[in-house]
Amino acid sequence: MPRSSFSDHPLLRVSRPVSACSRCRSAKVKCDGKLPACTACEKAGRENECSAANDQFARGKERSYVAALELRIEKMERRLAFARSRKASLAQHASGPLPPIPQTDRKDSLANIQAAMYRKAARSRENSDVNSLMSDFGFLSVNATTRDFEPSTSNMTFARLVLAAATNDPLPRDNHWQMPSKQAALTLVHYYMTNIYSLYPAFSETALSNVLEQVYSMQDRIIKDSDYWLLYMVLAISSSAQSRVKNDQFYIDGLYLVSRALRHADRALMPGYTTQIQSLILLTQYSTLDPAHFDSWHLIGFTCRAVIDMGFHQDPPTEQLPDKSLLDMRRKTFYCVYSLDRSISMVLTRAFSFTDAAANVAFPRSSSFSRRASITGQYLSGCEPALLLFQLRRAQSHWYQLLSQSDSTPLPDATFIWQMCHQMAEWAERLPGNLPQGVRELFDLELRYSFVYCMSPSAKSPPLTDYDRLFIFEHALAYLDHVYDIVHKERGGGLYSYHDALRVFFMASQFIAVVRDAEDLLLEGIVPAPPPYSLEKGTMTMPPPLPRRMVGGAGFDNLERSLACLNHTAYTLAKYGERWDDSVSLRRGFDIISGPVIERLHMRRQITQQPSPPRVMQAPMGRDVRWVGWKP
Repeated sequence: MPRSSFSDHPLLRVSRPVSACSRCRSAKVKCDGKLPACTACEKAGRENECSAANDQFARGKERSYVAALELRIEKMERRLAFARSRKASLAQHASGPLPPIPQTDRKDSLANIQAAMYRKAARSRENSDVNSLMSDFGFLSVNATTRDFEPSTSNMTFARLVLAAATNDPLPRDNHWQMPSKQAALTLVHYYMTNIYSLYPAFSETALSNVLEQVYSMQDRIIKDSDYWLLYMVLAISSSAQSRVKNDQFYIDGLYLVSRALRHADRALMPGYTTQIQSLILLTQYSTLDPAHFDSWHLIGFTCRAVIDMGFHQDPPTEQLPDKSLLDMRRKTFYCVYSLDRSISMVLTRAFSFTDAAANVAFPRSSSFSRRASITGQYLSGCEPALLLFQLRRAQSHWYQLLSQSDSTPLPDATFIWQMCHQMAEWAERLPGNLPQGVRELFDLELRYSFVYCMSPSAKSPPLTDYDRLFIFEHALAYLDHVYDIVHKERGGGLYSYHDALRVFFMASQFIAVVRDAEDLLLEGIVPAPPPYSLEKGTMTMPPPLPRRMVGGAGFDNLERSLACLNHTAYTLAKYGERWDDSVSLRRGFDIISGPVIERLHMRRQITQQPSPPRVMQAPMGRDVRWVGWKP
């Protein structure tokens, strides 16, 4: 063993005793020299009487221990000698320049030892700070229902964590910005309640009405931060939803309203309250309208985590929540988060935040979606569209989890996909006739988008047939033309966001793919036979029917329809690019994938429009006519 290591870790036990204890020596028995008492004295019950015969080798004074002490004393003497010599040298040359410090061993330098102590203390403080910060993060990720993240006790709050993860570009300051007038605020609230709240009833309309009255009444009332957040975010979402071009007045007002709402983020997003989930829902809705400043994927993840931690993904026992109206409100809040999570995950082709197997929440009662008087005094249609949207999201979630989130084992056939298409078609057939026009158009787009998404190629789906390609062709074409009509005429109604630009790009990609793979069949209007189907377990699943537009007739030209659809899609993405910068890249990507197809379609049109060459009519050759009974 090296000498330095020996001094730091001396051997406190020896293989044999240096001398027997007095009792074993007098009894002439073998002594093992064990300390603090030998084995013989322990067995006799005389541990206190056991002592070595020679005081030099008494308890705790084995030879190795003594050698270690001597080595340490020798080292300390060298250090003291060096310190005295340095002190004397400094006193002798105090008036003159200091002599150079002699090179000494690093371990024997007191300066180095002191510096090492300071570094160790600094590392300890740094580790303590890091551990404190990471403990805050860890506690947040494990239990988001805590209410201890107060600004007065810690610089880390749940709101700051959410905003740090989900904010892209910083928002402008609202120092000199003025709130809209009460009449303008009522108009914005009316737009939100008609087009957005009817699909996502995440809070009580009474709460919004009360806070609107309190803010504009100029009375000295205490308004909670969550109420301020509710009003400002509703106004911001409504204003941004009506924006058509970036940096127009609707867009600017929405930015300043969100900036005003963020003043109350620490309390509004405080974990452990239902208002936290509702506030996160509103911020997620706004993020789909303003992807430049907020990331909807991170926000919906935080929202789903809050739902899980609060237990909203499970219906409570009846005895815990006997009030049916409160239970319905709880279920609406959950399904608003559920609907947003399914929609955002499908658009971004990512996994859901939680599976259907992890949730057990019934739909709210139909009676809870009744007609109601709005804040403006007018009667609005009830939020039945929300219940219909929840049902569609449940169906979408079922097939998306199987086709995109399960193992890659291919399905034996397309029976499951056909069943899902039939279920969604039955949902569309049960839509009430009194739905608002904007909501009906939104549901029609959602249905066609679901048809194409479910039928499109994936790792589990079987290879496409010509019937499947024609199915995708018709629904994608109808979807793209319908979106173009809405964008071109700038019709309001429904919640259209940046995610609709992503849907348009997806549908256009599927449309171009099937045209490229089966150009002749699709453009010539050939209707292939449906794939074969079989009768299993007493049920027969047939392929989904083609859209009604497949009926031929005058003016039915798939070539012209395809060219018009591709032109409409380019216009739609260009219009979306005026509103969202991210849509500009979508337009460029569309131009790249559609360029070769459009060029081939134009060549095909030129070929069909060229007049056919005139036929050279030759006179028929004469034939010999033989009369009966006549001979030449």
